[in-house]
Amino acid sequence: MQIYGYIRVSSHDQNEDRQVDALCEIGVVPKHIFVDKQSGKDFERPAYGALLRRLKTGDLLYIKSIDRLGRNYEEIQSQWRIITKDKGVDIVVVDMPLLDTRGGKDLMGRFIADLVLQILSFVAQNERENIRERQAEGIAAAKARGVRFGRPVKLPPIEYAEVRDLYRSGAISLNKAGVQLGMSKNTFKEWVDSGR
Repeated sequence: MQIYGYIRVSSHDQNEDRQVDALCEIGVVPKHIFVDKQSGKDFERPAYGALLRRLKTGDLLYIKSIDRLGRNYEEIQSQWRIITKDKGVDIVVVDMPLLDTRGGKDLMGRFIADLVLQILSFVAQNERENIRERQAEGIAAAKARGVRFGRPVKLPPIEYAEVRDLYRSGAISLNKAGVQLGMSKNTFKEWVDSGR
């Protein structure tokens, strides 16, 4: 039997140390911890795929919390079944002791684990949808207050109008116009074409 751990953080700038420390404290060796740094919206994750290929019947998998598997109700359920039923691997969710497939192999134990899994999967997906809704509301409120998103609008150099007119009259080339203004010829052309 091998003991593994799986960690997912939502982006490259998030730190997985807290999850790594928690798994190491319960006996997972660092070389058996698989880490993905990307969103949980799907299961196209390289470390997770490598972990699934490595898992064998009788192995044990630790995850810190159920939403590390993903945030979609159906996918969490599906992956749980693949790991526990198809592969015959036990799972322990560190933050939720009721989700420990090592004990309770009888009908009542499986029923309780399945029920808790369904509830937590629902809660994880619901929270993801609430976050998305709150984010959309925040963006709408900011836009209503006049907050602009994206890159700031770049203002043309002082001599832009003069160079533009020379270019339009054919007195200078596109390349020369860009060089004179210290900008790429493509940006200059975009500005001219947009009527700036």
